[in-house]
Amino acid sequence: MAAEAPAKGKIRVVVAKPGLDGHDRGAKIIARALRDAGMEVIYTGLHQTPEQIVETVIQEDADAVGLSILSGAHMTLVPRVVELLREQSIDDVLVTVGGTIPAEDIPELKKLGVAEVFTPGAPTQDIVEFIRGATRAHEAG
Repeated sequence: MAAEAPAKGKIRVVVAKPGLDGHDRGAKIIARALRDAGMEVIYTGLHQTPEQIVETVIQEDADAVGLSILSGAHMTLVPRVVELLREQSIDDVLVTVGGTIPAEDIPELKKLGVAEVFTPGAPTQDIVEFIRGATRAHEAG
C-alpha cells in the first residue's frame, strides 16, 4: 500500500490588529467565527506592528493572516506586512484584510497580493468559506 501524505490538519489563521486601532470587536467576532468553523486562530491583540504580525505568522506556521484595520492606515500597514512576508520568502500564506476600507483602495490592495478584502457587514460565513476554500485550493495546488 502506498504511503499517503499526512493530512494538513486544522487551518491556522493569525488575526491581527496592526497600527493604532483601539477597537477590536470585529476582529474578535471573526476570530470566534473561524474558531467555531474548526480553524485554529491565533489572535495577536491590539497595536501590533507589521513586524510583530509577520513574526507571529512565522512562529505559528500560519496558513492565513487576517488584518483588521479601522484607522485608515491600510495603505501603509498592509503593504508593509506583504513586503515583510515576501522578504522572508513566505508566499504560501493567504492575506486577507477587513475593516473600513474605501472601495477605491480595494483593487490596489489586491494588486499588492491581498486575496480578499471584507468590509463592514460582510457575513462571517462568507469569510469562513473564503478562507477555507482559498487555503485548501492553495494546499492542493
